Formats: sequence, C-alpha cells, structure tokens
Amino acid sequence: MNIRGKLVRLFYFILTRRYRVKIIGSSILETPGAMLILPNHQSHIDAQLMAAIVAQYCEFVPVVSERFLKIPVISSFLKKWNAVAVSDFRGGNRDPNVLKNIFSQVMNALNMGRSVIIYPSGTITFTPTEKIHNKQSAYAIVSDLPENTRIVGTRISGLWGSMWSVAWMGERPSFIKALLKGVFYFFANLIYFSPKRNVTFEFVDITDEAKKMAQSDRRTFNQYLEAFYNVNGPEKATYIKHLFFFPRSRRKYPKNLSQT
Repeated sequence: MNIRGKLVRLFYFILTRRYRVKIIGSSILETPGAMLILPNHQSHIDAQLMAAIVAQYCEFVPVVSERFLKIPVISSFLKKWNAVAVSDFRGGNRDPNVLKNIFSQVMNALNMGRSVIIYPSGTITFTPTEKIHNKQSAYAIVSDLPENTRIVGTRISGLWGSMWSVAWMGERPSFIKALLKGVFYFFANLIYFSPKRNVTFEFVDITDEAKKMAQSDRRTFNQYLEAFYNVNGPEKATYIKHLFFFPRSRRKYPKNLSQT
C-alpha cells in the first residue's frame, strides 16, 4: 500500500470515530471497469466519507467545487485524484462553459477507465429529501456515456441533522468552521469516546434504468434519480450530541425549512 492509500485509511479511521458506517453493495465497487457514481448530497461530510470509502476499492476522479481546491491538505488530495473543478457561482466566479468543461474532463476520465464521483444536485440539500431540479451535469454525461461504463446510484442516509448539514441551522454550514469543530470534538472525546452517528451508504447498479431514462429528457431523468434517492421517504433530522460527557438534549427544527 502506498503513502496515499495509508493516509486515506487513516482519514477513514478518524471519520469512523464519529460515524458508524454501514456499506451495502460494496461488491459493485470491487468489479473492474469505469463507474459513474451518482450519490445524493445530505451534507458536507458525506463527500469526505464517500471519497474515503471509494478510494479503498478503486481509482476515481471527484467533481468538486473549486473552493475546495483552495483548502490546504484537502486540495493536495483532490489534485492527486485529478479532481474536476466546478466554478463557484456564490463567489461570483460562474464559468459560462462550466457544463462543457465538466463533460469533457469526466469523459476523459471514464475513457481512461477511471471512475468518477459527481453529485447530480450540485449542492447539499435544504430539505429531508433530495432535490435535483433542473441540474444538467448528470443527465448530459449519462446521455453520452462511454460504452461499458456502469452507473452506480448511491443512497446516503443518516446525515440529515449532522452539523455538516443544513438541518437545525436552516442555512448551509461553513465548511471550515465545521471542520475545525470536528477536529476539536475528535480530541475532546479522547478519540475513542465520540458519540456515534449511524450512516448508511447503499451502492446500486442502475445502469440500464438510468440510460433508459436519459433517452427521454432531463426532467424525466432527474425525477428518476430523485425517486431513487427518496425511496424511503423524507428523513427525520437526527441530533447526536458532540461530546460524550454532555447530557442529552433536543433541538427544534428550523421554521424556515420545509420538512418534505
């Protein structure tokens, strides 16, 4: 195992001090060949867990917001994975050719036999269900997918209510602030005593259905993905205390957020 592989396993160990991860369908990741992995996006932390999980099975290229390429340490991993950067419109840097650039780089990776992780929603959800709306990237890629590339839908559950999610605060959390809090909680809980959150990653081969839906139109395709992600209905916001020596507490759901 190379240095990068050891660092990924160390990072996954750190994450699993807080998250009790259940993986369903991991055999799909073990099968040789390029995969287009399409997860739902409950929080900032699911992308970190996803990368740490998939990296243990195969080489992959992540599609990420360009702002993450400016964060020390994280950027070094993303660059080594040949991450595809998406311009951050919130920072006033929306590239009009963003879809064309994503499509080109993703296709190059898939044609080289590498797997790609891209979030169809493009952002973390503001509701207990996944909403893709009119996003184009996943639809455009699936519509012209290289032959023999498998499409792997990934249902992630258990993170709606995490400090990395919109739940409770009612707004998108700061990645850096959540990261610093996470580091503090890791040591404050003496590493091994962190209260754990149950999280499930379910990998499903949806190649045939997804290709069929992409033959119709973008709306039909996006609705298909939403139905796949939301098959179990809206997820209840779950609060897990951050420090083992704190008493249990409850939180009230923000009024500005829909519960559906």
